[in-house]
Amino acid sequence: MEGIKVKLDLNEVAVGYKGIAVLKDVSFTLNTGEVLCILGPNGSGKTTLFKTIMKLKPPLSGVISIDGCDISKWPYDKIATYIGYIPQNYSTVFPYTALEMVLMGRTPGLSIWSVPKAEDIQIALDSMKALSILHLKDKIFTKISGGERQLVLIARAIAQQTKLLIMDEPTNNLDFGNQVLILNQIKKLSQKGIAVIMATHVPEHAFLYADKVLMVKDGYVLAYGKSKEILSEENLKKLYGVNLKLMPVASECYPSFKVCIPGVV
Repeated sequence: MEGIKVKLDLNEVAVGYKGIAVLKDVSFTLNTGEVLCILGPNGSGKTTLFKTIMKLKPPLSGVISIDGCDISKWPYDKIATYIGYIPQNYSTVFPYTALEMVLMGRTPGLSIWSVPKAEDIQIALDSMKALSILHLKDKIFTKISGGERQLVLIARAIAQQTKLLIMDEPTNNLDFGNQVLILNQIKKLSQKGIAVIMATHVPEHAFLYADKVLMVKDGYVLAYGKSKEILSEENLKKLYGVNLKLMPVASECYPSFKVCIPGVV
C-alpha cells in the first residue's frame, strides 16, 4: 500500500432520494494519507453521502472526481479499485470464516466464473496479519466479538487494495477497548497513505485522528476545514444544539486534544 496516491474532490454535491436533497452544497478535498471526520446528528445525510461517493446513488447535482476525473461514467469495477467501504453494521446468515470474509475483498478483481487464486488468498492472509488478526482466520465471523468483526471488515477493505476507505461509524456499539483498537488501526492505515473518510458521533475522535472535519446539519454543511480550526465550542454547540464546554487535556502525544463536556453553563 505504500507509495499510493489519491485525491478525492467533491464540488457542490447534493445527495438525496427521488430528486429530494437531504444534503446540499458539499465540497471538500481529501488527499493521500488524510483522515476526514464527518460529524453530524442522526439523519443528517452522512450515509447517503457515502453511498453517492461510492456511486451506489447518483448525485442530484455537483461533481465527484478522483484524481481529477469525474467518476460518473466509471464502471463499478473501477470504483472498487479505488474505494473500500466499512459499513456501520454488517451481518450475514451464512457461517463464513473470518478468512472467507476477508477474501471477499478480492471479488472486484475476479470474473463471474472465476475463483480466488493462491495469490488472492495470500493477499487476504497478509491483510489479516497487518491488523494482527491472523489468529481469527478459521473462526466463524458471526461468533467473534464486535471489535474483531470490525477489524475483519477493515482487513477485507485492505485486501481490496483500494486507495480510499469510507467508514460509517466504525466504532458504533463497541466498548472502549475495541474503539481504541479500531481507531489506532485507522491511524496506521492513513500513515501508509490510504485516505480515510470516517463518520462519527464522538467529537474526541476528530480531535485525536482527523486532519480535516466536515460538519453537516439540517441538509447543509455547517463547517469544513482543518480539525484544529473547525472543532470549536461555537461550531459544536450549533451542530448538536446543546450547551457544552471544550476542556484541554495535557498530553505530550496529543498537545491539542480536548474533551467535549456537555451541559456546562
